[in-house]
Amino acid sequence: MIQTIDLKKGMVFERDGKLLKVLTINHHKPGKGNTLMQMDIQDLRSGSIVHTTMRPSEKVEQVNVDKRNAQFLYDEGDNGVFMDLESYEQYTLSNELLGDDRNYLVENMNIILNFVNGEIIGVDLPTTVEMTVAQTEPMIKGATIDGGGKPATMDTGLVVQVPSFIKTGDKLIINTTDGSYKSRA
Repeated sequence: MIQTIDLKKGMVFERDGKLLKVLTINHHKPGKGNTLMQMDIQDLRSGSIVHTTMRPSEKVEQVNVDKRNAQFLYDEGDNGVFMDLESYEQYTLSNELLGDDRNYLVENMNIILNFVNGEIIGVDLPTTVEMTVAQTEPMIKGATIDGGGKPATMDTGLVVQVPSFIKTGDKLIINTTDGSYKSRA
């Protein structure tokens, strides 16, 4: 058991039979009264995200997450196929379970699979990923490098704001935490 005041972003705990992951956490001290823990938590089985408030002294059951090195192999309809790099066992994860992480998956990319009691609950992506620009507007003549930028669609369907000099076919480094352009590859 762990007190909610000790929870941190990314931790997984069990409450009312549900596996929950902390997305954001904030200690809130109102003018009067006791401190509260405001959290955005995600139900790992259903994918739903809920904003909740708990007392810091409440106890929850922390869950141990088993992490395994894996590789994203390919897309199979509404699923992604992954291979454990130690046992070579293949796993199929639905796009619902992957959520927004699906937009960053490039074939043969190394990731980490997260398991709880043998059940896959999600993936951990690297901080940055190299992607190819599938489509973007041509450079506007006279535009400056530090101009406002333009949207570019990556080969996975992800849309990123990029500088105006980026062309279709360029390889870019994209930050997976916020979906922002970092640099050319």
